[in-house]
Amino acid sequence: MTSRKGSKLSIPRGEQVRQRILDAAEHLLRQGNAEFSMRDLAVESSVSFATPFNQFGSKLAIMHALSGRRIDAMEALQRNSCPAGDAIDRVFFATEAATSVMMLEPVVNRAVMGSLGAPSTTPGTVLERSAKLWAMALGRGDGLSGAHRAEALGILPRQLAFGFRGVLSFWTAGELNDAELEPAAKRVAATLMRGFADPRRRKALTQMGIQHVSRALTR
Repeated sequence: MTSRKGSKLSIPRGEQVRQRILDAAEHLLRQGNAEFSMRDLAVESSVSFATPFNQFGSKLAIMHALSGRRIDAMEALQRNSCPAGDAIDRVFFATEAATSVMMLEPVVNRAVMGSLGAPSTTPGTVLERSAKLWAMALGRGDGLSGAHRAEALGILPRQLAFGFRGVLSFWTAGELNDAELEPAAKRVAATLMRGFADPRRRKALTQMGIQHVSRALTR
């Protein structure tokens, strides 16, 4: 039997420090301090001033790591829930899971999302990881048109990632309120999947988009 002490020692010390720094960054964001400095972060995480730089390199890299935590949570929800239905149903479930993660701490997550658009000489991995999240939801493409299934599985993961990121950007900017986030994300997903859907599913996906346009015109 592995003791608790042995279990703790199995986690590399460097990783423990990284997680402590990320926890401290989340705490500062939770307090509404999105403009925290690396010195603030070092004090909050009880490490030397140089440690956040040594572990991450920059504040932007820390924000990318926080985004990675959110994607981890979205993946875990999707894997553990084993949603029923076909690829289209699973994409809608993945949308619900992703928006629910973002709504757990809107203040923190808006700050994280707002930082991701900053210029960087070192590309992050958010797009790659987001595309994998949607690829996992699509699976083998059951529910998509057989004639275009391979094409859809090659195109849709990145397009769904682009679409969800776009919706999040308007939510981050305050142009979508919290209640609008999930419906807007689902309508974008429906629009993207409509052209690849099995004909039996296409009508319902089209109707989702029409309802969205109708509501917008009557405002």
